[in-house]
Amino acid sequence: MSLRIDHSIIEKWVAPKSRLLDLGCGDGSLLELLRDNCRVEGYGLEIGAEEINRCIAKGLNVLEHNLDEGLTRFNDKSFDLVIMTQALQTMRFPHLVLDEMLRVGRECIIAFPNFGHWKARWHLATSGRMPVSDLLPYQWYDTPNIHFCTVRDFEVLCAEKGIKILRREVTGAHGTHALIDLAPNLLAVNAIYHLSK
Repeated sequence: MSLRIDHSIIEKWVAPKSRLLDLGCGDGSLLELLRDNCRVEGYGLEIGAEEINRCIAKGLNVLEHNLDEGLTRFNDKSFDLVIMTQALQTMRFPHLVLDEMLRVGRECIIAFPNFGHWKARWHLATSGRMPVSDLLPYQWYDTPNIHFCTVRDFEVLCAEKGIKILRREVTGAHGTHALIDLAPNLLAVNAIYHLSK
């Protein structure tokens, strides 16, 4: 299995031996990578039973938890870092999840698909239908994505909340490229942000 681009970028941003929380950790691929390569003390939160079982099989610490219910079981600044990849757009109240991430963690990293990408815009403009892609393989009626966000939308939200953007990396389907940085809202397929208050 090849390493996901966002996982590769996040690995470079994580300090060795960090105490971290991975929200919506899925099968634990990122958490396993960070445990093995960065020696982090990590915990995952996941709602899917099948994904939880995969995490347990990898020897990962994982708890069943619905992120839309908040992170009230964790105290302020319990973690050095809170991570969420490819799940922010599935949250009922993403702005509140972001608040909670920066309450329980000193910093956070968020990766999400950019719905402002030119292919999504073109598909909608020419077909009049919501786009379906390898990254977002759902029809409009069965998608878990309920809040479609662009790079610009996310940066406006951060500015409104007084959240500092420590780092940003935008990627295309095959990695990073200087051209993507020139017009990230139009050219980025994914965006990865490292944030703090």
